[in-house]
Amino acid sequence: MDIIILNERLSRIEKLLLGTKKVLTFEEACDYSGYKKSYMYKLTSSNLIEHSKPNGKSIFFSKDKLDTWLLSNRSKSSLDLEKEANSYVLKHKR
Repeated sequence: MDIIILNERLSRIEKLLLGTKKVLTFEEACDYSGYKKSYMYKLTSSNLIEHSKPNGKSIFFSKDKLDTWLLSNRSKSSLDLEKEANSYVLKHKR
């Protein structure tokens, strides 16, 4: 990569690390989530992820809502599943 592109990416990363932004641009959301632009466009065009288009063109994301979406559909750990199974067995003992 050339130095200009690296400097631009570093600048975006520094802004994200500050954590003061509540609203992310499309490119910032891609960098933040780690998803490629094509996948993010697919998510937004099919309304699978909450986003805003205040002027009908640029796409923006609430960082809090993006975090919630990224952390949805949680997978339980083996320990959590074991606790649930034990709890179920104790409650439904005959």
